[in-house]
Amino acid sequence: MSKVLIAGGGAAGMIAACAAAECGHQVTICEKNDRLGRKLFITGKGRCNITNACDMEGLFDAVLSNPKFLYSSFYGFSNQDVIDFFERIGVRTKIERGGRVFPVSDHSSDVIRGLERELKRLDVEIRLNCAVKQILTDQEKGFLGFLLEDGSRLWGDAGILATGGLSYPSTGSTGDGLRFAEKLGHQVTECLPGLVPMECKESWIKELQGLSLRNVRAVIRGGKKILYEDFGEMLFTHYGVSGPLMLTASSHVGQMLKNQELLLEIDLKPALSDEQLDHRILRDFEENRNRQFKNALGKLFPAKLIPVMVELGGIDPEKRVHEITKEERAGFERLIRRFTLTLTGLRDYREAIITRGGVKTKEIDPGTMESKLVEGLYFAGEILDTDAVTGGFNLQIAWSTGCAAGRGIRDKR
Repeated sequence: MSKVLIAGGGAAGMIAACAAAECGHQVTICEKNDRLGRKLFITGKGRCNITNACDMEGLFDAVLSNPKFLYSSFYGFSNQDVIDFFERIGVRTKIERGGRVFPVSDHSSDVIRGLERELKRLDVEIRLNCAVKQILTDQEKGFLGFLLEDGSRLWGDAGILATGGLSYPSTGSTGDGLRFAEKLGHQVTECLPGLVPMECKESWIKELQGLSLRNVRAVIRGGKKILYEDFGEMLFTHYGVSGPLMLTASSHVGQMLKNQELLLEIDLKPALSDEQLDHRILRDFEENRNRQFKNALGKLFPAKLIPVMVELGGIDPEKRVHEITKEERAGFERLIRRFTLTLTGLRDYREAIITRGGVKTKEIDPGTMESKLVEGLYFAGEILDTDAVTGGFNLQIAWSTGCAAGRGIRDKR
């Protein structure tokens, strides 16, 4: 039995504690907040998208940074293992659109309570309002323990850093672990907000605030180069764009947005061919032939979008529909195909679901999550330089790497 200390009581920290305790170790979680799972509580809009029920190839395809590093941990504690684990501890699950796995209750609090019950069953010590100030190490012996904010020391045989990244700092993710890692000689790659809304230049974007569009195709260009292209659901905000499609896009283009503006082109009717779109508009125009153009678009677009489409459409709003020329109609159809906005930057960490970047994976054993620089020190979860798209994949990374760290601890007694 080894004495294992874990900094951070989030998803990765709690699952690491369960895994280590199952292996017979004496485990203590140090959590700076007044309760466990603060960030887990707000994931999936409070419903907690536990994982994704896709096949293993789908898991790896969803990872944007260092997917090969996750090979051992994903196979060691797969998405099916995660589902089985939660069912075993009394959290029934269901699968929704896109393979997203949620608790049947739709309450993230049930996921946290299930983990707390399991931690109690395994006699894991939980210290709340217990912030770690420094990692204590020795050049020869490696990990020694934690120096706490109150000045006391906690000694252990192994330590797991599961302190999260920089996203949602209100939940306690303020980059503590990244600073600890750097102080111990680890390289931390450049960090950026990930899965985060993006800002747009156009002033009329405020008119679309709250409008959600489903089944649209988005293309993001940097000059003539296509940087991202996908199909899905998006949301307009008072400052720009959000929603699943745009959040995933942000993790693909965020680095480039630091230095330049990018163009976002939205195909508002991707299910229709050019011929079908023209036929559809002709039909709608025929039904409204004596009305003004600005009053003839009710069946084509949501009400909130119509004034903007009229403004950008290149057709006199007062013009009678039967007077619209073929060229004007063709120009309007091009707008529908390429509804264009200028992306100017990312929102900050307060709105980011995850952090992109983290402790360099080359300095960590992918099988055990142990540091290659400090013996007995392990990493798990968002602190690592690995991240994925939306859909439960980032929590899967937390569960898998946390489990690998907990199981990877060698007995030192």
